[in-house]
Amino acid sequence: MILVATLAACSSGGLSASRDTPFAPPVDPRGEAVDGLLVGHRLMQAGEYELALEAFQRAAATQGLTGEILTAMGSANLALGRLNQSEALLRRAVKVEADWPEAWNNLGVVLMESGQEAEAAGVFRKAFALDNGESDAIRDNLRLALAKIENPLYGTDEQQDYKLVRRGSSQYLILNAT
Repeated sequence: MILVATLAACSSGGLSASRDTPFAPPVDPRGEAVDGLLVGHRLMQAGEYELALEAFQRAAATQGLTGEILTAMGSANLALGRLNQSEALLRRAVKVEADWPEAWNNLGVVLMESGQEAEAAGVFRKAFALDNGESDAIRDNLRLALAKIENPLYGTDEQQDYKLVRRGSSQYLILNAT
């Protein structure tokens, strides 16, 4: 017993844990968790889409599948190139929050990416109307969709940039890979 106390006193931290360790600090079980939705949005901005999706799933486990969480999960799946999963989640989101323009816009982006320009234009029109024309991103997406319908060869030799939007002031730029 005396040997253990003597060895502990010889370490750089004395009897307490050393702070100069390369390992993460221990988890405080009494601490409050950071909102998974907030973490996910920050990860989306950083381009960490897989981690963002995991954060959104954790938020869904604590808050339920709200329209905002469904939209966020759909947007992360879109950024990962998972169009079918993204479309299904965003269609659920617009059913839950039918008057939310950001969800409609993001659904329109998925439809454009999957080659459904006519439906995408209708969805962008709905988003534009719900937003009262205030969002530049939604207006730009509508303009791109209408141009693509009028001229199917529009932008085939150049990359089109569609803008995902989220509740608040942030937007994510999704680059069309085709």
